[in-house]
Amino acid sequence: MKWWQGLWGASDVAVAPMQRSDAVEASDIHRMLFARPWTDGEISDLLGTSNVFGFAAREASARGGAMTGFVLLRTAADEAEILTIGVRPDWQGYGVGARLMAHVLAHAHRERLVSVFLEVDETNVAAGALYRKLGFAIVGDRPDYYRGAAEARTRALVMRHDVAAARKVR
Repeated sequence: MKWWQGLWGASDVAVAPMQRSDAVEASDIHRMLFARPWTDGEISDLLGTSNVFGFAAREASARGGAMTGFVLLRTAADEAEILTIGVRPDWQGYGVGARLMAHVLAHAHRERLVSVFLEVDETNVAAGALYRKLGFAIVGDRPDYYRGAAEARTRALVMRHDVAAARKVR
């Protein structure tokens, strides 16, 4: 990210539904972030199923800028599970993840889903803080779930956001 982009942060980002054609850029971002990255073929195949969709954040530009982050989720009955979310390292800390999650929760609200689940590495403090701020609560864990670069294993925290409860508050 350029120095001046931090002055505006995520306001310089446009979020739109993902297409299968976004799979290469999403895979590139995933590769930057995860020890076992997903390929563009895996992402494209997921987007080709009827119950998986996503949102892509892009640098705002007349021609459509580079992807800064994305989120994929799967629905089943009245629930959704976030399969993966990633923000390019040079865009982390500028609200891109929050914007993506806002789109996820708005979609869940519109679709009248009851809850949204996700798993987060216990060592990813920033993501955990964002999810708690958005109303997610820890409902379980998976020991030794993630494998880091040095083969160290860490716990996944299972978190849930109750969309139906949030709807009643409004």
